[in-house]
Amino acid sequence: MLDVTPLLAAVDRFADRLRAAPESRLRRGAATEALSLARELSTRAQRAETPDTPPREMPDAGAFAVADQVAVAGRDLAEALRTGAAPAAGLEEAVGLVGEASRRAFD
Repeated sequence: MLDVTPLLAAVDRFADRLRAAPESRLRRGAATEALSLARELSTRAQRAETPDTPPREMPDAGAFAVADQVAVAGRDLAEALRTGAAPAAGLEEAVGLVGEASRRAFD
């Protein structure tokens, strides 16, 4: 089984930063960036787990929910990678996506 610790660590760090961010930071783009990431991670997990079903888009639950949305979507994808439902090559790419989203949201 694939070690998905790097993805889980990256997702947790980003989610923690989002939870600690002031509302003004979230509204200046961090929440939008986080929602985009959560949707991408969710889509990848859904495609891996149910390839014959079109993925459902994660809803916009608001600026204060995006940290949880990132965490859930990241864990879903990590599980798909860990069990082999998603190709192992996707792990490094997913970690990169989280890092890029975090930089765009907070730099």
